[in-house]
Amino acid sequence: MSTLDEKRVYGEKAGRTELYVAAEMGVAVVSVSDDIVGEFTLDHRCTARDVAAGPDRLAVATDEDVLVSAEGGYTGTAFGPAVAVGFDGDRLLAAGPDGRVAARTGEAWTDLGTVTDVRAIDGRLVAGKGGVYRADDDLTHVGLSDVRDVTGASQPLAATGDGLYYLGPGWAAALDGAFSVVASGSAEGDPAHAATADALYERDGETWVERSLPVDGRVTDVTHGAGTYAVTAEGVVLVDAGDGFRDRALGLRDVRAVEIAPRAGGS
Repeated sequence: MSTLDEKRVYGEKAGRTELYVAAEMGVAVVSVSDDIVGEFTLDHRCTARDVAAGPDRLAVATDEDVLVSAEGGYTGTAFGPAVAVGFDGDRLLAAGPDGRVAARTGEAWTDLGTVTDVRAIDGRLVAGKGGVYRADDDLTHVGLSDVRDVTGASQPLAATGDGLYYLGPGWAAALDGAFSVVASGSAEGDPAHAATADALYERDGETWVERSLPVDGRVTDVTHGAGTYAVTAEGVVLVDAGDGFRDRALGLRDVRAVEIAPRAGGS
């Protein structure tokens, strides 16, 4: 099995993007060139709940532990069962099914507090049943409720049970509806997408427009790189390199998340 570093170097030389997909069967690696979804392999067998990319490594939330990519595969971190992971720079954040949120720098975990029913982590923002929380040395509630996903970009976005919100002077509604997914690039003006159970929306300036998809299914995650990449719960990868979405079924069940492999020298 090739290592994460070997795959990343190969992908750069071949002009390909490596997607890491978290699913019930494990972590799958999918090779994408422009909008062509190529071969895929099962990189690690586990019950994967989430996946996140840091500057130089991946983290995977599983029903047994938080794993991080290491030479030749993945290694445990002694966190315990996890439902969400995310990176705030070099700092790894994770949440357990009991609501425990902790940060890892170096080899040790530091507990930050608890959040009821954590759904997602992005940057230093944590999405939970009680709203959005900011993870510093402890946890601070920063608004909303029933938050299903959050992005800690230059302008944070939150997907909630009653709408899609953006953070200005306070949280303001962008769209009504039961949203479950939101993703955006890190810089102002980068692409942004949000999803309900039956529709995917893309930010176009100050408005949001619904995108046409080639397949039915519930979008469970979106990420951005050379193109826009999404996955459905039913195991379909969707890729848009600028000419609309193309799709490929992976044959995986209960797909939760998708992430792009970190680049050498930083994300």
